[in-house]
Amino acid sequence: MKELKCPKCGNVFQVDEADYASIVSQVKNAEFDAELKRRLAELSNNQKAEQALVTARTEQQYQSALNRKDIDIKEKDSIIAQLRNELHIAEEKKSTEIKLAIADKEKEIAALHSSIMEGENKLKIAVMNEQIKAQERIKDKEEEIAKLKLNVQMEKQQAANSANSIKEQYEYQLKMAKEQLDYYKDMKLRMSTKMIGETLEIHCSTQFNQMMRPVMPNAYFEKDNDASGGSKGDFIFRDFADDGTEYVSIMFEMKNEADETASKHKNEDFFKKLDADRKAKKCEFAVLVSLLEPENELYNGGIVDVSYKYDKMYVIRPQFFLPIISLLVQTSKKSLEYKQQLAIAQSQSVDVSNFENQLNDFRDKFGKNYRLASEKFKNAIDEIDKSILHLQKIKDALIGSENNLRLANDKAESLTIKKLTRNNPTMKQKFDEARKGDDYIDIEDD
Repeated sequence: MKELKCPKCGNVFQVDEADYASIVSQVKNAEFDAELKRRLAELSNNQKAEQALVTARTEQQYQSALNRKDIDIKEKDSIIAQLRNELHIAEEKKSTEIKLAIADKEKEIAALHSSIMEGENKLKIAVMNEQIKAQERIKDKEEEIAKLKLNVQMEKQQAANSANSIKEQYEYQLKMAKEQLDYYKDMKLRMSTKMIGETLEIHCSTQFNQMMRPVMPNAYFEKDNDASGGSKGDFIFRDFADDGTEYVSIMFEMKNEADETASKHKNEDFFKKLDADRKAKKCEFAVLVSLLEPENELYNGGIVDVSYKYDKMYVIRPQFFLPIISLLVQTSKKSLEYKQQLAIAQSQSVDVSNFENQLNDFRDKFGKNYRLASEKFKNAIDEIDKSILHLQKIKDALIGSENNLRLANDKAESLTIKKLTRNNPTMKQKFDEARKGDDYIDIEDD
């Protein structure tokens, strides 16, 4: 687009290439016509002036001849004829010059017209080329816009599909959590006063036999029927390595009561008895599976570590029965190798006091990490019970739990014989002696 300014009003307006070329052509033609008229008028005026000058000179010569008294009539006629002849020759000469000048001007005009036409043609061609290029650019832009619109539409569709998938996944998880919660609420409502404890025990036993028994062929999980010490728990779980070494043991107590029960118990009411049963049956861990205090958010949050009151004791709801077994089994498997090494050392009458202290230190550190993991797990369960909008918080809490479990696992992996015997010269000496014997099992201590 070109901008033009009106010389009269001073307004600025825009014209396209075609209109601009037309205006330029009009201005050129008008200037050319005005110049041509001016030159023709000038040429005509010059011719008239020269003709008048010749006529005046001739008349002057004629008058001069007439005034001469000594010239006769014939001589005067001759002079007049000569003057007329000279005037005629001058007129023809001027006429010829005018014709030649007009011919030159006509050639110049033709050349200018040809130049103007050629310029106009070039301008028209340039305008057409620019229009074609503009149309091509517009077409390219339209195609680009169409592609962008298609990409945006596809991205929107993908985003919608992804959002629907995530929504369906979270809705499914929420549905499963609600179904599980409804299941336990329904189970609790359907229990009678006489069958409450027994029904919970049957539920846990069924869960173990269906889910854990096929993958733990060496495990022992039976009711505790030995009341010789004056008390007994509900179930004892033990698992053994392939060589028969016991590496984990858990005393289970199942507690529940109907809503109609007049005297309501608390979980803490059974901690002391459970700890005594654990020690009496030589179990490493104690777990209270409880439906007591149903409104207590602490116990509704997940696995609760109460080892700050009683050593290696946990309180869970029934839905965490299998997870607590898996967790303690996997943790204890990490220490199985050290237990086997400890058994070899004990058989050789080695002083293992520092060895046991470091092993206990490892377990204490694990317990700390496990408590942190339990707190994160509690946050996750709280968010499930609130609404589907809090599922992201559940994910963060579970990730935090996984990190703490990973730290515990890393500590277990990093515990070696070399580290355990670092501050125990007696232990180190015995292991060195055992390495030289034929009955020593070579264990990598890097």
